[in-house]
Amino acid sequence: MARASGARAQLALAFETTYGTTPASGFVRMPFTSCGLGAEQPLIESDLLGLGRDPAAPIRDAMTVDGDIGIPVDVEAIGYWLKALFGDPVTSGTGPYTHEFRSGAWSLPSMSIEVGMPEVPRFSMYAGCVADRLQLRMERAGNLVATVSLVAQGETTAASSQAGTPAAIALQRFGHFHGSITRNGASLGNVVVAEIEYANNLDRIETIRADGRIDGADPSVAALTGTIDVRFADTTLVDQAVAGGACELEFAWALPSGESLTITAHSVFLPRPRLAIEGPRGVQASFAWQGARDDALGRMCTVTLVNNVSAF
Repeated sequence: MARASGARAQLALAFETTYGTTPASGFVRMPFTSCGLGAEQPLIESDLLGLGRDPAAPIRDAMTVDGDIGIPVDVEAIGYWLKALFGDPVTSGTGPYTHEFRSGAWSLPSMSIEVGMPEVPRFSMYAGCVADRLQLRMERAGNLVATVSLVAQGETTAASSQAGTPAAIALQRFGHFHGSITRNGASLGNVVVAEIEYANNLDRIETIRADGRIDGADPSVAALTGTIDVRFADTTLVDQAVAGGACELEFAWALPSGESLTITAHSVFLPRPRLAIEGPRGVQASFAWQGARDDALGRMCTVTLVNNVSAF
C-alpha cells in the first residue's frame, strides 16, 4: 500500500476571476519547502443534562481553512506570491522586466491552490485563498526561505488532480550570500540577523451560510515590521531611535546574472533598545522596527522584482 510522502507532494496555484471559483486552467506548479494549508473543523462537546453520566454525541463546529506555506525566495515563483500579497505590479522593460509591487491596495486577488499527494491518491483544492502575511529572515548563511500565511474559503478533495497540467517555472534561487541591507542609501554594517514581516491583517467575513464557509477575506490596516540585530559598533541606529526620526531601509538580493529582489521600507521607525552586556563576547543590540506610510510616495513599502517573466 502506498503511503503519503512529502518528497512526492505537489502544489499548484492559479489566480481566480471570481472569489471562491476555481479556474479551469492557468495553474502553475510551485516549489515549496512545507505546507500547513488545510481545513479544520473541531467538535463541540455535548452540554445536555438528564441523560446519565455518559455524554451525548458531539456536534461539528464552524470550519476554518488556512495555514502557512514555506517557499524558496527565488527569481520567478516569488512573483506569484508577491502578486497575492500586494496585487498586480507595475511592470516595465522589455526583458529583463521590472515588476514593482506596492503596498496599500484596497483589494487583493484570490487564488485556488491544489495540494496533491498522488501516491494515496488525494488532491485537495483550496478555493478563495487570500495572502495574509509574508515572513522572511536574513542571515549570513543557509537557504533563504519565506513563509506565506493564507486564508481560504473552502476545501474539496478528489482522487485525481483538478489542476490539469500545471505550467512549469524555471527555478533559480536567491541565497543569503546575495543579500545586502542599506539605510538611506548607505550600506548598513554590523547586521547579524534581520527579520521582515508584511501583513495584510485580513478580516474574515464570517456570515451564516449552509456550507459553513466564509464570504471573503478583506484586507484591513497593513503592517510592516521586523527586527534588526546588530553588533554595537556605532551609534547611528541608537541616535535615530532616541531622536524619533524615520529612515529608509532596503533589503536586497542580487544575482550575478542580473536578476534581483528588493524590499524597500520607505519610512522606518526604531525603538530605543536595551544595550545589555552578557559576557566577554561582542555587545549586540536588537531593534524591533516598524514601517509607516511615506507621505511623499503615498505608500509604506515597495517590492521590486527584476526577472525575465513578462507578467504574473
